[in-house]
Amino acid sequence: MKTKQHTIQEKVTVSGVGLHTGVTANMTFVPAPANHGIKFQRVDLPGEPVVDADVDYVVDLSRGTTIEHNGARINTVEHTLAALVGLEIDNVMIQLDGPEPPILDGSSMMFIEALEKVGVEEQNALRNFLEINESIIYKDEDRDVEIAALPLDDFRVTVMVDYNSPVLGSQHASLTSISDFKKDIASSRTFCFLHELEMLYKNNLIKGGDLNNAIVVVDRVVQDEELEYLAGLFNKQKVEVKKEGILNNVDLRHKNEPARHKLLDVVGDLALVGRPIKAQILAARPGHAANVAFAKKLKKAMLDSKSNVPHYDPNTEPVMDINQISQILPHRYPFLLIDKIIHLDEVMVAGIKNVTMNEPFFQGHFPGNPVMPGVLQVEAMAQIGGILVLNTVPDPENYTPYFLGIDRCKFRKMVIPGDTIKFKCELTAPIKRGIAQMRGFAYVGNTLVCEASMTARIVKNP
Repeated sequence: MKTKQHTIQEKVTVSGVGLHTGVTANMTFVPAPANHGIKFQRVDLPGEPVVDADVDYVVDLSRGTTIEHNGARINTVEHTLAALVGLEIDNVMIQLDGPEPPILDGSSMMFIEALEKVGVEEQNALRNFLEINESIIYKDEDRDVEIAALPLDDFRVTVMVDYNSPVLGSQHASLTSISDFKKDIASSRTFCFLHELEMLYKNNLIKGGDLNNAIVVVDRVVQDEELEYLAGLFNKQKVEVKKEGILNNVDLRHKNEPARHKLLDVVGDLALVGRPIKAQILAARPGHAANVAFAKKLKKAMLDSKSNVPHYDPNTEPVMDINQISQILPHRYPFLLIDKIIHLDEVMVAGIKNVTMNEPFFQGHFPGNPVMPGVLQVEAMAQIGGILVLNTVPDPENYTPYFLGIDRCKFRKMVIPGDTIKFKCELTAPIKRGIAQMRGFAYVGNTLVCEASMTARIVKNP
């Protein structure tokens, strides 16, 4: 898996009809900066509202995943999101002049081909993975669905489907490496059963459905009259089927294409967690409702884990090194107290301070029993918080963070030479008028050594 964030090198547009709405739309992928994430924008609506690809914004699961926010609705996002996950693209704005991405051929392949045509670009920021430390399991006993995420330092997905159908039977599909998504999964098309067609039409769905963008599974004998009726639905002169099989005798791209498409849907729906995932995903009989419910469970675990100790691997390239930190923070020796930033997103920052005997404060602060002053631990924590606040403006070098207040500060253990302090600050409320409220923590190993609530403000330099 890629460790750095990626976007695309330039804009690219795909056009076509939406599967369920039947509305023709142009969808343009636009490069976005690091830590932007995946967002949709309805450029056909007043104000051109933006919708984050976030599981909290899912509003409908009728044969697809629909998100809505700020008065803008985007239907059937899963195939688009799966393509982005498959190419490990983290940051992009997806502009739509209609309510639904084009269905194209019913898979993710044409999205991938368009994105690869303009190229993927590495960004100077680390990917913020959701790492699974213990098994997370979702069950829906009424539908006999089970999805599990198991700890793994990679992303793998295995799907099993069983429709009690003589045509499909029980099928399995696996993705052992995200680099194989294009080759093994992306071309698998959406599908439904013949007996579902009329119900879907009556519920104003699959208005853009066509035998060129969907597989219709026929698991019973079909009379000539029904074939004529189906031809009318699909605006075809004639449709046919050989006893039991696929409507119009469409050739499958894979023997287990339905299972592979279900895996594609799982990948796309789990993108709504908002972070690339490191886990082994096992899914038995998944569907969009179960996928989204599981994604919400993963997101809850992700948010809950923010109270845990930041993970620090010295072999991994930092988000910011000391030179990059110096370009943003106005502090200099001996008051620049942060060595690395190892995590940075919209609500949380984490960084490292290596404490050595050469620190100037040890000359006068308990020289016979060197202990890092608590006030400097808080100052280092405030500097970390300053980077978090500065991350909210496009030109942080033109602003200065000021420490306004501190509350509920506790020192729990001494910090001594040789310790590596892992600092973490997270917002406790949205930033308003440049003022941020944060909760900060400092750890040595897995031990909490200091914590405090802080208020800071960024002011534009004169």
